[in-house]
Formats: sequence, structure tokens, C-alpha cells
Amino acid sequence: MDLLNEQKDGVLTLTLNRPDVLNALTLDMMKGIREALKKASTDKSVKAVILTASGRAFCAGADLGDLKKRQSVSSFSLGDELRDHFNPLVAQIQRLEKPVIGAINGLAAGAGASIILSTDLKVCAEKATFLNAFVRVGLVPDSGMTYSLPRFVGYSKALEHMWLARPVTAEQALACGLVNKVVPAESVLVEAQLLAAELVKMPPLALALTKRAVNRSLEAASLDEQMEYEAQLQEVLGRTSDHAEGVSAFLEKRPAQFKGE
Repeated sequence: MDLLNEQKDGVLTLTLNRPDVLNALTLDMMKGIREALKKASTDKSVKAVILTASGRAFCAGADLGDLKKRQSVSSFSLGDELRDHFNPLVAQIQRLEKPVIGAINGLAAGAGASIILSTDLKVCAEKATFLNAFVRVGLVPDSGMTYSLPRFVGYSKALEHMWLARPVTAEQALACGLVNKVVPAESVLVEAQLLAAELVKMPPLALALTKRAVNRSLEAASLDEQMEYEAQLQEVLGRTSDHAEGVSAFLEKRPAQFKGE
């Protein structure tokens, strides 16, 4: 199978599984991820998601051989390809109101890098790299790359990476805040699972609305607008059972038992 799906202890793990072609994305793979995330969005037993891959690379981007076959059809539109398949996947990851952890076992290139940038927390292998080589085939970075990358590395570094197709190493990614942790390749999934295990214990509604608030802050909201939005979310969360449980547990010096209510 090109996409592996496993759920355990509240964590859904999705594994890209085409190691022989560096997990290059097909339409079926992207559809499978979208369907799994859609199901996870309403499944209360799923509290966190890990996105990873098998083999020595995370994802080399779109499967260019597969893409070339579709381009031979007269009605083919590269713009529609993005609108119908790549963009919805990236948007769905970012909008899923549950933690999504990227476990980057190796190279993340093109749309593969865009997908990783859309995840919430990122654990990266020491020898992993991020690469954009769109310019080498006469294209612009896509799947949200021109939105996400400047927010991590800044304007000039983003353009250097995109124009000159210079890879970003794991250590560089860590230094600029693009990833949260760098570990040996054999420890990537284990570290991601440990991180997920921590998040599973947290109040789901608070995690969800925190993610919503942070995503909103990346837009053109003013400080006053953002603080008002925080107040609105706090009003909602302040009435939940999880908030009451959290306060009681703190005062009683015991672990909280959150139920997402």
C-alpha cells in the first residue's frame, strides 16, 4: 500500500509508503491522506496525528512521471491540479483542530516540504534536508510554500532557497525554528510518538482553539483584534468541563483527566 494508516493510544499515524521513489506523491496518496484527516477531524478517539514516511526520504514532492502522463491530456491544467489535490491537502492539515506532528525521516522536497511546513510540530532526522527545485523546471514554489517559508526563515533566505534551489539542512531548520527537534534518523518516529503521547493528555478543546488562534494571528489581524479573539475563545473554554477539571486537579495536586468536554 502507498499509504499506511495506524491508530494506537489516541494517535493516528499516516505513513507515506513508496520508498523506492522517495515517497513521491500520487493523486491516490493525497486523496488517502485527505480522507484519513477528514475522518480524524470528527473521531474523538483520535487526539493527535503523526505524518511520516518509510525509507530514506520523507517525500520528493509530486511524482513527475505520473504528472507528465496527465499533462499529455489536452484538458490538463497545472493550476487545477494544485486547486483540486495539493492545496486542499495542505489546507486540511493546517485546519485540522488536532495536533499534527511531522516526523521527517529524510529529504522533504517540493510539495513534500510544503506538506511538512503545514504540520504543527516537527521532529527531524539529523541528515534530512528541505529542498525546493521548482525553478529548475521553470515553475514557482507551490502548495503554500511561498506563504509558509518566509514566515520561518525570512524574506531573503526564503528567496535564496527558492531561486537557487539551495537545500536547508536539519540544523539550519532547527536554528530558524522551522523544526522543533533534530534527532538521529532511527529515533524520529519514537520522538514524534513521545511528543504525541504528551499532547494526548492535554485538553482537546484547548489545543484546538489555541491552534485556531495562532493560525489567525498569522493573518493581518491587529494586536487589539487578536486580543479580542482570544477573549472570545477564553469565554468558550472557560465554560467547559475540562477547564473545571484542570483547575480542580491543579488545586488538588493530581493529574488532570480531560475528556474534551
